[in-house]
Amino acid sequence: MTYVLIALPLVALIASVIFAIRSVKRGKKTRSAVATQLLAFLAVAVVTFAVPMVASAAEDEAPAEGTTTSSEGRWAGFLAAGAVTGISGIGGGMAVAAAAPAAIGATSEDPKAFGKALIFVALGEGVALYGLLISILILNKV
Repeated sequence: MTYVLIALPLVALIASVIFAIRSVKRGKKTRSAVATQLLAFLAVAVVTFAVPMVASAAEDEAPAEGTTTSSEGRWAGFLAAGAVTGISGIGGGMAVAAAAPAAIGATSEDPKAFGKALIFVALGEGVALYGLLISILILNKV
């Protein structure tokens, strides 16, 4: 049953990509195809987050020692972990988007600058990794 719950969102996302590509090939505007793709992704994300919330709300087990007793505290922790991961991923992507073209340009002018330029790109990726680490720490406390 677990594999089915994991496979359903993946199948839905793959199917939406296939349908978007077909619709663009048939003459639909790219902008409307992208909007449809984003709506499909949003729907899959809502379902993916709603199913575990409903399933865990149905469970009646005693909380472990050191964890919060209310479901509000647990979901606040889950939301915090998701926000940390999402925001750090977006920030890391923005940093890499700014540093990578500059690094490519510097390397094309002077091949010896490759090592120094690579460090700045890796620093941007480090932001996302730190966010992932913090979200793992938050999830261990929930």
